[in-house]
Amino acid sequence: MFDLLIMNGTIVDGSGRPAFQGNVVVNDGKIVSVGEAAPPAKKTIDAKGKLVTPGWVDMHSHMDGQASWDPLLSPASNHGITTLVMGNCGIGFAPCKPDEHELLINVVEDVEDIPGAALAEGVTWAWETFPEYLDALEKMPRAIDIAAQVPHCAVRTYVMGRRGVNNESASERDVQAMAAIVKEGIAAGALGFTTSRTQLHTTRDGQVMPGTYASENELLGIGRAIGELGKGFYGLVSDFDDWQTEMAWMKKLAQDNHCAVHFVLFFRKEADFDRIKQQIAFCRDAEKEGVKLIPHVSARPVNILMGWDATVNPFMFCPSFAELSLLTSEARYQRLLDPVVRAQLLSEDVPLMGDEFMDSLSHGFDGFFELGDPPNYEPKADQSLAARAKKSGVSARELAYDLMLKNRGKNMLYYPCFGYERKNLSAQFEIMKDDNTVLSLADTGAHCGVLCDASVPTQLLSYFVRDRAEGERLPLEWAVQAHTRKNAEAMGLFDRGLLSPGMKADINIIDFEALQIHRPEVIYDLPAGGRRVFQGAEGYLATIVSGEVIMEKGRPTGAMPGRLIRGSQAA
Repeated sequence: MFDLLIMNGTIVDGSGRPAFQGNVVVNDGKIVSVGEAAPPAKKTIDAKGKLVTPGWVDMHSHMDGQASWDPLLSPASNHGITTLVMGNCGIGFAPCKPDEHELLINVVEDVEDIPGAALAEGVTWAWETFPEYLDALEKMPRAIDIAAQVPHCAVRTYVMGRRGVNNESASERDVQAMAAIVKEGIAAGALGFTTSRTQLHTTRDGQVMPGTYASENELLGIGRAIGELGKGFYGLVSDFDDWQTEMAWMKKLAQDNHCAVHFVLFFRKEADFDRIKQQIAFCRDAEKEGVKLIPHVSARPVNILMGWDATVNPFMFCPSFAELSLLTSEARYQRLLDPVVRAQLLSEDVPLMGDEFMDSLSHGFDGFFELGDPPNYEPKADQSLAARAKKSGVSARELAYDLMLKNRGKNMLYYPCFGYERKNLSAQFEIMKDDNTVLSLADTGAHCGVLCDASVPTQLLSYFVRDRAEGERLPLEWAVQAHTRKNAEAMGLFDRGLLSPGMKADINIIDFEALQIHRPEVIYDLPAGGRRVFQGAEGYLATIVSGEVIMEKGRPTGAMPGRLIRGSQAA
């Protein structure tokens, strides 16, 4: 008798081929058959009228800390994610010397907006070296699979101490030491190595994170460790101020070391979009030479969710908000209901600081939108707070104040701050549909006070495939393949992402008509009462990992079949 039979489902198998009706048989954590066979099984799920897909593969997360305390890795498991890769952007918690824990916590808190108190209380620090970190992760029961990458920030800090944190130049001896650590980490099971080259990643001291200004010698020196080992890949995020020079050394690194180079690709302004397309074309040409340069793109623009409980709101720089920010959520809500408090905040106009982005947080009302319920990530220009306020005869600041008070002060505003000048998602649509890009950048577990983009795979099906009223929609089969087989293969995980005999039985059963992302709101469930934006979903009837149901109708079952993935996985 087999372990599991999923009957009568509409199978979207992850290969991109047309959906078909059939059954899926599972035994010992793997798929036995996909088609008409319906043998006896210990557990049977009738999926008639429902989608049966592979589990989603999240290629870009920052769960490095949360993975040591949260077996569910929420909100990933709430959105059908069955495999999660962490250690992106050069950020992580290993290796780390016992007296440098605070250094890494401060960097992660500042750069990724993960509460430092939550990290200080939640991260177990049952390791010093990267292999020890993997061993600690492997011991913990969990619902979904995780994989790690070796982070440059931690490696540089471990080798160079304060010199590394202060972005001083690495000596040849430093580079050799860093390369040895990376080699050791990948040999122990890391999928690859990552670094950050963006000035967006800035610490509380006004410095960019360790490794941002690393020389080409340092970057290529670390890359040689991958070549010598013969496995692993290289990942980075960059501002690409001189994109042709950067792409040239990335191509050289990939060629010399016979490895893929993954990189984050997003744009801030419409003027950058032509450069984005040129970079993708560069990757296409490199592919013809057998060189893998893989751009990671998102289905959403870079965005900030604003609210009274969030990290950012339009009144955050007002003098009288300083006191309110220290209150509990409920106490702050009650104070904000007071007409005197409202009048005071509205009277405190914030002077311009001279920084375009920072000024936009207080004055950019033509780019702020009420997110709504269900959330709308593609609002039109006439739905901006500035446009609505003008039509209603009130100030945009008044409207923002009152909108954020809805839902007992939990309502959120949406600010697509980079890449939304068109006031639609056509640019994102164009680049994510390119065969040379992969769909990524959820930042799951990070930016806790400003976003929750782990919900992107749910939005991909519910909005881009089903509900989008204007503009092109995605074929269902394409959308499923983009978050399953394509991502899994890009990560070197050839054992998953496809419903086929012999493959890992990671499966979602979805009520497609009911599939919907929930309205996000700030909750306080991290260690030490830490804050995060949480966004749930409905429509996932079951999420299955290695043949075991871990989530049923949005609720965890208690099953913990997840494991640490060590290195690339053969089909």
